[in-house]
Amino acid sequence: MSRTTGRRRRAAYAIGALVALATTACTAEPPPPPTLRVDRGTVATTVSASGTLVGISEQNLGFAEGGKLVEVLVGVGARVEPGQVLARVDDFELRQTLEQEQARLAQQQAELDRARGGNSVNATGRTLEQAKEILEATEKQASETNEANRSATDRARKQLDFDREVLDRAEDTLRRTKSECRSGDDEESQSAAESEPPATKESTPTEEPDRDSDNDSDNESDDEDGDRVRGASYIAQTTPACDRIATEETAVENAKRTVLASETELDAAKHREDVDAASGRVSVENAKQSVVTAENDRGSARNEQPSDINGAEALVREAQAAVAIAQRNVDNTVLTAPVAGVVSAINGRVGEYLGGASGTTPLAPGSTAALPGATSLASGGDSGGGGGTAAPGGGAFMVLNNVDSFQLVVPFEESDASRVAVNQPVEVTVDAIPDLRAPATVLAIAPSGDPSSGIVEYYATIVLREGSDPRLRDGQTALADVAVESVENTLRVPSAAVRRDGGGTVVDVRDSEGQPVPTPFQAGTAGDEYTQVISGLREGQELLLPQPAAG
Repeated sequence: MSRTTGRRRRAAYAIGALVALATTACTAEPPPPPTLRVDRGTVATTVSASGTLVGISEQNLGFAEGGKLVEVLVGVGARVEPGQVLARVDDFELRQTLEQEQARLAQQQAELDRARGGNSVNATGRTLEQAKEILEATEKQASETNEANRSATDRARKQLDFDREVLDRAEDTLRRTKSECRSGDDEESQSAAESEPPATKESTPTEEPDRDSDNDSDNESDDEDGDRVRGASYIAQTTPACDRIATEETAVENAKRTVLASETELDAAKHREDVDAASGRVSVENAKQSVVTAENDRGSARNEQPSDINGAEALVREAQAAVAIAQRNVDNTVLTAPVAGVVSAINGRVGEYLGGASGTTPLAPGSTAALPGATSLASGGDSGGGGGTAAPGGGAFMVLNNVDSFQLVVPFEESDASRVAVNQPVEVTVDAIPDLRAPATVLAIAPSGDPSSGIVEYYATIVLREGSDPRLRDGQTALADVAVESVENTLRVPSAAVRRDGGGTVVDVRDSEGQPVPTPFQAGTAGDEYTQVISGLREGQELLLPQPAAG
């Protein structure tokens, strides 16, 4: 069967019609070349296969795994629509299993995030940055403390030097004052002796004895102090230098005490400088050790990261697969109508246990379609209502009859079959009815292939979703286009305007004179009717279809 999709085939028809118009009479004036535009929209990719329509008259339904029937939402004779929920079996244990698998997946995802650097590498990086910041702050603090202590020691040393200079000046002043005092006493004594008259010295024996006896003690005192002289013409005097001695001696004592205090302050400043310097060195070394430790931790985390990521990714994939299986098991506890129809039989009551559906599907002679009404889904036990009579539907839990629709069993080549999945939308076209576009759904696809002429094919069952068109007949050849890929709201060009040139993709852009200008562009998804434009073209450009050679 051809893999060309219906959309591509219809596009080819349109191109053929345009070309036919362009190549009519050679003498007639050729019509203007057809133009297309670069626009924005959906680029859809489909795979297709053809087969024969078979009218459905009966559907036998059941649960994949069986279980305790807890709810039946329809009754015999009810008409149901596609996707309508019909019944449920108990799903408690399956939901618990699903939650456990989801929790395990979340845990494995967290481990993967941590291995990728969400925690360990980033955490060690932040620790290293913080350790470096602490080292920088510690070095700055130690430097500032040492500088402050050196300044304090220098000030104490300068203060001591100043106080010593003051003491030296005070001592010099005191020495000069004492010297002046002694010099002044000698000069006064000498002046008094020189100024005494000789007659007075000679007349001393003639003085009255009583006067001498009365002043003996005074004369002795005068001799000791040196402040008085004999004779009536002299008066005792004290020099200014001698008066300053006591004050200057006090100044010297004060200066000595100040020097002693400054020496004490200098010693304390030196001691404080030495202690703080040692403490600062210890703090800086501790901070450096923290940086080294943080660097080692970060290196270890980076070395362990690749293997940790690979292991964590494998565990995440395993957990995702387990979640998918658990979710499917939960979904299978709900029975839905695959097509529209009327419920003709229900074999089971709420509270009863149903077996898993199983059985074989007889095929029509010479066809891969199922024989209408011959499908028998045997339940895994006596789920009918007791009694020895056979239940309608051959033991199936529920039977849909009078289904006003058709099914289409078509083969897909293995490359296409890998892209087909259950519940994908399908557009069915019939050769005998060109204007019919019937929406359908993939019901199932065979898990094993069927070799045919050296090509492995997988059969898929496609069910039309809407009521049958009165023009449809059994045995009509139909084409199923399964939408397997779609890119929305993207820049696109009609695939009919695209051609290959030297390994690249090219379109003819219409210039201002209406002439084609070959323009290469980067193509993305190649859809059935449109090709995605990655770069090289802009929206609104006019394109020309490839023109046939002149006849």
